[in-house]
Amino acid sequence: MIVIHHNPDCGTSRNVLALVRAAGYEPHVIPYLETGWTRPQLLGLFAAADLSPRAALRITKSPAEALGLLDPSVPGERLLDAMLEHPVLVNRPLVCTPKGVRLCRPSEFVLDLLDRWPEGPVYKEDGQMILDAMGHRVI
Repeated sequence: MIVIHHNPDCGTSRNVLALVRAAGYEPHVIPYLETGWTRPQLLGLFAAADLSPRAALRITKSPAEALGLLDPSVPGERLLDAMLEHPVLVNRPLVCTPKGVRLCRPSEFVLDLLDRWPEGPVYKEDGQMILDAMGHRVI
């Protein structure tokens, strides 16, 4: 099973979902902005992806700066508390497959988590090629 913690307003998240579906999978999509997070869930995802709360913090298009979270001295526990209160602070998309868990930024990182890839050519929404006609990774 493939699970994507997805934000439909995010181009990277949409690209990842499209790549997974083009590869023939129908993932379980979690709209985390609606469902929110739990502390155990975030801790488990971060541990599996080898991410610290700081590394998973979404800085752009989030309230991170306004909340005073950009200072490197802010402890991880405070970041986690803020992520629970403001789900948008977690960078996305986080993808879970039997091969592991990864923050898939850029979107082509999801290919490392898939047993099979889409047939090429495959392009991102912005027209950038990800896989060529032979199915080889371009970027």
